Amino acid sequence: MVVATAPRTQQPAPWLGTDLAARFTYHREYRGPLQGVILDWAGTTQDHGVYAPAVVFIDVFRKWGVEITMAEARAPMGLFKLDHIRAISRDPGVSARWREVHGRDVTEEDVQGMFRDFQPMQIEAMSRYATLIPGTVEAVDEMKRRGYRIGSTTGFMRAAADVALAEAERQGYVPDATVCADEVPAGRPEPWMVLRNMELLRVFPPAAVVKVGDTKIDIDEGINAGVWTVGISRSGNYVGLNEAEYGELAEEEQRALVAKADDLLRRQGAHYVVETISDVLPCLDDIEARLRRGERP
Repeated sequence: MVVATAPRTQQPAPWLGTDLAARFTYHREYRGPLQGVILDWAGTTQDHGVYAPAVVFIDVFRKWGVEITMAEARAPMGLFKLDHIRAISRDPGVSARWREVHGRDVTEEDVQGMFRDFQPMQIEAMSRYATLIPGTVEAVDEMKRRGYRIGSTTGFMRAAADVALAEAERQGYVPDATVCADEVPAGRPEPWMVLRNMELLRVFPPAAVVKVGDTKIDIDEGINAGVWTVGISRSGNYVGLNEAEYGELAEEEQRALVAKADDLLRRQGAHYVVETISDVLPCLDDIEARLRRGERP
């Protein structure tokens, strides 16, 4: 047996005479309740399949003499619409077709011109694709009953978002705050719309907030803001079908499309992925439990 014995001559500890507290790092944990839920618009609460922007992107490029596919129109979905047009223009296939028509590459002047054309076309199209996704009113009502503040973010300009807001209100959905991409220094994937919602709603810290959306850019926005994220698969951009179109598919096709969308969102880092807004509440229950344990996004 080894017996510990003190040395014959005690030497002073090397840290004596220093501030012992300075040698430790302390942290604190938020263990309070969830306070705010920030919802995307198209594909999350309204416009099942995200048609309102997609069809207008196709139309505006056609106006400039270039045909683009629905897949090309959807690929950058979630960005501010000016950035979205810029991203479509950089697609190799679109760039090649543009050169065939115009004899040169797309310029920033072209992008700005398309965006000028896009804006009135988008505003005109909004009311045609403004039906709320089933379960939106019920889910939001329950969130409000629990005391959550409801915010929203969108890649639309304010003029287009106001049409969506008015149509949503007629159907019973009114968020407590809405921030548009043209009201902050930059749209998604930067976090400013989420942070501006938090300011308007007076909810904090980020761990007490959830961002819900149907695109990879939505997930980036939430992660960059430091909040929890919930991805929406079936009603969103990556399935890209309205309710009737989705209902016409065989179950096997439905499952395959939803699984692909689910995988895209999870790979982007979503904390949770569900099919529609009707499925979000159990995620919020789980987040509440995780917060009580001191977990953070």
